[in-house]
Order: sequence, then structure tokens, then C-alpha cells
Amino acid sequence: MARFTLPRDLYHGKGALEALKSFQGSRAMICVGGGSMKRFGFLDRAQQYLKEAGMEVEIFEGIEPDPSVETVMKGAEAMAAFQPDWIIAMGGGSPIDAAKAMWIKYEYPDITFEDMCKVFGIPSLRKKAHFCAISSTSGTATEVTAFSIITDYQKGIKYPIADFEITPDVAIVDPDLAETMPQKLVAHTGMDAMTHSIEAYVSTANCDYTDPLALHSIKMIQHDLVDSYNGDMEKRASMHNAQCLAGMAFSNALLGIVHSMAHKTGAAFADYGAHIIHGAANAMYLPKVIAFNSKDETAKKRYGDIADFMGLGGSTLEEKVNLLINYLRKMNDDLKIPHCIKNYGPDSYPTEQGFVPEEVFLERLPDIAANALLDACTGSNPRQPSQEEMEKLLKCCYYDTEVDF
Repeated sequence: MARFTLPRDLYHGKGALEALKSFQGSRAMICVGGGSMKRFGFLDRAQQYLKEAGMEVEIFEGIEPDPSVETVMKGAEAMAAFQPDWIIAMGGGSPIDAAKAMWIKYEYPDITFEDMCKVFGIPSLRKKAHFCAISSTSGTATEVTAFSIITDYQKGIKYPIADFEITPDVAIVDPDLAETMPQKLVAHTGMDAMTHSIEAYVSTANCDYTDPLALHSIKMIQHDLVDSYNGDMEKRASMHNAQCLAGMAFSNALLGIVHSMAHKTGAAFADYGAHIIHGAANAMYLPKVIAFNSKDETAKKRYGDIADFMGLGGSTLEEKVNLLINYLRKMNDDLKIPHCIKNYGPDSYPTEQGFVPEEVFLERLPDIAANALLDACTGSNPRQPSQEEMEKLLKCCYYDTEVDF
């Protein structure tokens, strides 16, 4: 038996934020990040709409990019003090992911972070509060997913929390919020969405319910991402829908080792002054993982389906897979995303010498590979790598060398 879970309600289109007026409850806590929602007036608007609905409103702000376990615990304490019956998470993936984890801790004060990370092991929520997610970026799709990513900075590891319990009750997908994204964020979140769609389509958990969502979102991203990056606001609105469809697909079909590797390299070199931003990591690793997975015949055929759906040409499966890889690499070029870790600068742009020194990468490689194998996303990858294969694959992602194993 399989399961397909989405938010009960999804409000979309320009002005969808106004749906907050119809919410029923007594107290709402709005969780936001570093200030863009306030700066562009969306936070004030959300607060006003909730007050019009008759609610008392408190704001928990300052959630950092790649939110920490400490921030989660602090937010849960604020919730325990305020006792909201609605949690409204607003912004990019980080504040929404953090708020999901805070929600778990608020409902179950004795739960540990380790317990939260047990895949599909969270007890029933909604005893104290319901959850609404309002996305401002077009990539993570956390507003419709059963996932949250929290970083343990002591260990330098990003941990996915995965459980259908944390699928929001309501998602608001309003393109007005996406118009505020800086260009670099458009690139990274867009390639995150493309990775979601492709990994969901080839995942071992794909099904008839997820395949149409994955394929249609791939086609939308193909047509709209680069133009959105270059300032076309109609395409920006379309990308906001595309990434949400991709989220519906992967939340139910799961992901693969592109994400496992991105999770485990993201904060692994933070002591050298930067993170490998999640969407950029996905963009760099995706072509290498396609080459690795396509040694599996079932996966190869599904990559061929994707190439056909995108209209890339090719008469054999090998040609189709290569055309898909080359197309994705060209997208990275158009979006100013490097092809490998060696050329990944501290500002995320391509550079001759990236911020991760070769000797440091090689020294940490065995641990990163071992952690990637243990990641929640690895189990649904169509080809299961060994420790040795994962290390070799990560080396290909560092040096931009061919995957021939």
C-alpha cells in the first residue's frame, strides 16, 4: 500500500495571501526569516489579515538560512509561551522548515531532535495547532511537502525530517511574494525544483499519481526558469507554480542521492567560510548522478522519457540521457552556477579556485560519503551506491570528471 498526501487546501494566484482572512482560530504565530517579508510589506499584510480574522498575532522573526537546531528549540519555547492554534510560516524554505520542526517540539515538548529525525516516526500532530506555509521562493516547495531540513552545526550536517505529519494543512502560493527574489536565489531555487522533479520521476517510489506532476513541472521549468532568472515576471509566476508541482511529486515519490549528497556537503566546509548552497549543490551534482543512475536500465529508460518529454531528440537511450545531461549543464551555465565543487566560489559563482581546498575535501570525503549513504533520500534512489562508489561519485562532483562506473 502506498500513500499520497498533500495539504488540504492550496490557495494560489496573485493576491492569494488574502486567504488568511478566512482562517478560524484565536492565536496565530507568524514565523519569518531575515527581513525581506517585512521589508516588502508582506508580513504587515499577513498580520493584518489574521487580525481581521479575529486572531491575536505574535511574530517569531530572525530565522537564519539553513536553520539550526538551536533556533528550532528557541521557536518552540516561544510557541509554548504564546500557545498558538495556528502556526503561519512565511518566506523561503528556511523559515518554513524551521517552523515545521518547532511545531513538532511545541506539540511534544519532550521530543528530542534525534527522535524528530526518525524517518516517518513522528507522533500525530494538530493536538495544539494547525500549520499554514506561505512560500516566497520558487524551489524548496516545503509549503506542500512532508519534509524539513535542519542543520546541526556541531556536526556540520543537514538532517532531513521526513513525515507526512508535517505536511502543512494549508499552502499559499502567491506569485507576488516570488517577485521579490534576488537573481541568484531564482537560479538556485529553480534548479532545486528541477532536481526535485527529475529525482521524483526516477525514484523507486514513483507512481501514477506523482509521474504527471513531475513531468509537467520539468517542462514548465525548462520553458520558464532562465527567462524568470533574466527578469520576466510572468515566467516568475509560472515558476512559482512549477516548483509547487515538483514538491507535490517528490513529497510523495521521494528523492535520491543528489539530495543525499547536497545535504551532507552543504555545511561540511562551513569552517572555510561558506556553505555550498543547497540548490547550487543539486544543480552541480544532478548531471553526475544521472550518469551514475543510468547504468540501471529502469532508471535509464525513465531519463529517456524525461528527454522525450522535453523534446531533446536522440534515437537511442544513451543519446537521450547524454542530451539530458548536456541540457542541464547548459542551464547551469545560463544561471551562472558552477559545474563542480572545485570551481564553487564563496559567493556561489563559478571561479578558478573555489573555497573548498582539495586536500580538505579528500580528507573529509570518507565521512561525507558515509553520511550521504545514511541520508533519508538514499533509500529511494534507483541505484544503490556502495561506500566506494559514493566516494568516487563525490570526487566526480569535486573535479567535474566523467562518471564511468
